[in-house]
Amino acid sequence: MEQRNKTRVPDFLLMEVTEDPELCSLLFNLFLSMYLVTVLGNLLIILAVSSDSQLHTPMYFFLSNMSINDICLSTTTIPKMLLNIQSQNQSITYTGCLTQIFFVLVFASLESCLLAVMAYDRYVAICHPLRYTLIMNSHLCGLLILLSLFILIVDALLHSLMLLQLTFCTDLEISLFFCEVVQVIKLACSDTLINNILKYLATSVFGGIPVCGIIFSYTQIMSSVLRMPSVGSKYKAFSTCGSHLSVVSLFSGTGFGVYISSALTSSSRNTAVLSMMYTVVPQMMNPFIYSLRNRNMKGALRKLIIRTPSLLFVNNMGPRNKTGVSEFLLMEVTEDPELQPLFFILFLSIYLVTILGNLLIVLAVISEPHLHTPMYFFLYNLSLTDIGFSTTTIPKMLVNIQAQNQSITYTGCLTQIYFVLVFASLESFLLAVMAYDRYVAICHPLRYTVIMNSRLCLFLILLSPFISIVDALLHSLMVLQLTFCTNLEIPLFFCEVVQVIKLACSDTLINNILIYLATSIFGGIPVCGVIFSYTQIVSSVLRMPSAGGKYKAFSTCGSHLSVVSLFYGAGLGVYISSALTNSSRKTAVASVIYTVVPQMMNPFIYSLRNRDMKGALRKLRDMYVSGPVSGNMPKMT
Repeated sequence: MEQRNKTRVPDFLLMEVTEDPELCSLLFNLFLSMYLVTVLGNLLIILAVSSDSQLHTPMYFFLSNMSINDICLSTTTIPKMLLNIQSQNQSITYTGCLTQIFFVLVFASLESCLLAVMAYDRYVAICHPLRYTLIMNSHLCGLLILLSLFILIVDALLHSLMLLQLTFCTDLEISLFFCEVVQVIKLACSDTLINNILKYLATSVFGGIPVCGIIFSYTQIMSSVLRMPSVGSKYKAFSTCGSHLSVVSLFSGTGFGVYISSALTSSSRNTAVLSMMYTVVPQMMNPFIYSLRNRNMKGALRKLIIRTPSLLFVNNMGPRNKTGVSEFLLMEVTEDPELQPLFFILFLSIYLVTILGNLLIVLAVISEPHLHTPMYFFLYNLSLTDIGFSTTTIPKMLVNIQAQNQSITYTGCLTQIYFVLVFASLESFLLAVMAYDRYVAICHPLRYTVIMNSRLCLFLILLSPFISIVDALLHSLMVLQLTFCTNLEIPLFFCEVVQVIKLACSDTLINNILIYLATSIFGGIPVCGVIFSYTQIVSSVLRMPSAGGKYKAFSTCGSHLSVVSLFYGAGLGVYISSALTNSSRKTAVASVIYTVVPQMMNPFIYSLRNRDMKGALRKLRDMYVSGPVSGNMPKMT
């Protein structure tokens, strides 16, 4: 019983990608290239479907969801593998392993369900063409996606909770390049009967039903096509299924290869390689299959490439604005003319304080070599984000107060939506990254410089805006497809995507589904990251023997915790205000607080609560008197 440990499970060890150090760089570049191709290819599919109205059909709606799923499945496994290759450290924490298992289960099962749903879509299109639009309506499409996702999340959560009940002994080596539920169950030294029964049942249900659905659909399609009189009709019917059949064959074939390999060979490395192919190759190849074999997709991609400059800068909106909408009306800050100068001075002061405060943080980090560490590098980027976020909303508000004109052009509104989404998402991601930095510093102090190296810091900083920009661009392109009627009054002081969608008189189901998915993923992941980091930090600090050590550890997190509480507290205030009150003005006030107050207060929080930052600002003041500050970006040491 001494080996059993239910509370403190050590790290697991994943299989090395290669035992030859000379091949590490080659394999790192190979998998990095595959990951970038996967993400870029699937993003192009998503953008093509979003931007081309001819592709707003159930078939391409499911395809865009599969592309999102492919990006997520690849992101669940490849980045961790790249990190392990780079650091030559194959360990993964117990929590990290369970998290990876959860997401692998969700996205792998969802891929199977999406392929079955797409097969059913082709069955209805070919076997019941006259009733296609009636059967495959937008409500059914949305229901199929949301229901599949909900069921699979519950299934993955159940597996993860069951794993929490297991105890582990000394053998913690997983014979794969990523954590997988069956392999982890094999390492347990407690009774795993219930886990195995649950796994077989889940595989039978969530693996068997999609496979049966695909077989049924194509059996019916084959039967229907063979009854067609002309060869041309048969060819046309089969051609609409060609891409989907290729994707199904690739996904099922690699999955079957993993099963055969594990059954017929004793080589764990062969099984590991095939398992990695199962989670990488189909996701990378799917965009190529659909773009090379599908005429409509090739046309949409061609249009997307031609229209990219105008779409990115939103300069050519005329043809996209189907109802001739030229401007929206924002809510007045105040209806009392005598109070307008007061509010103008108030918001101008807030804006200037925000800019000045965050610029001081930026200059302090740049000018003080002592602050060239990951923590302050992330703070530097947070300050730049705060400046961008405030500049997106406050100047337009000041112009409207001064001009006593609440209008904003259609182009200006979409531009504001885009940048609000970018900077709000980026702020959330940066707070999560900073929480992870504090987690590593407190829970793994001896490995801090190895883990939080300059490459990882730069990767996290580049990945965060990349995800935020793609998400914002996707929402903006979807808003471009909407038509608007006579009611063009936005009940906020700035343009916000949810409020603009509410004004549309065309179908907004896809927009709303996209918002819920994006909020769940790009809002939920950073929040979960912050919660996980601080759970581990609190657990680690409470085990420290001395009160001084506890105080020192908590003091390094004080500023970040205050910023996190302010940002998410303001966001929660907006949500509660919109849910509990019918007053649009109260919601508008809460929204403007969310986009103004945290950005203004962050520099004060970090300068008042942080001794190093106070010292750097003091030196900056002295340097200002003696000479200019060098404007180089901070480098981590």
